[in-house]
Amino acid sequence: MRAGARRPITEPLVRRPTPDDAAAVAALLHESAAGMYDRFAGGRERALRTLERAFHEPGNSAGADAVWVGELEGRTAAAMAGFPVDEAVARSRAFLRLALRGSPAWRWPGALRLYWLGGRVSPSPPPAAFYIDALATDPHLRRRGLARALLAEAERQARVRGLPAVALDTTIENKPARALYANEGFDEVAYRPATRTLPGFVALVKPIE
Repeated sequence: MRAGARRPITEPLVRRPTPDDAAAVAALLHESAAGMYDRFAGGRERALRTLERAFHEPGNSAGADAVWVGELEGRTAAAMAGFPVDEAVARSRAFLRLALRGSPAWRWPGALRLYWLGGRVSPSPPPAAFYIDALATDPHLRRRGLARALLAEAERQARVRGLPAVALDTTIENKPARALYANEGFDEVAYRPATRTLPGFVALVKPIE
């Protein structure tokens, strides 16, 4: 390896993203809820473009200011979007406005309805918590500690902000994720059954000691 070259990282490194991470972060956040993003935006490519635009605009739920990445072997291999619960409504509305700006007007009613339904179906996190809005790992680099490293970062962010818990939710059918969260000390605290149009969700909380 030549002098000054960057050595590949064999253990997960958690860091804030750079502008060069935009496309990778958009793809990873999309992976966290691909079906919902595609329905909301009107297809995979439109969803990825929306997420990449959101990355560059602070203050929304997918903005770089709310993202941490996990790097492994020189690759941006995992991403987490998170923020205090008291920022959640403002950030989600900012993402909605951004998404609507990039969509044809005829898609707005469907997107607004899905946004409203998602808000009703998803369990409400406790008001004093650091909320993980999205967490995803590159499918080819799973079981390498990336998700655990990002969950540990969420705990650190909760402590820095004086928040007593970390909260998140996932679909009831996502058994691998639920097993991971249980192993990391999260308790399942609420459930919302599936509807005709949306999957069921489970809310999880981990108190910070």
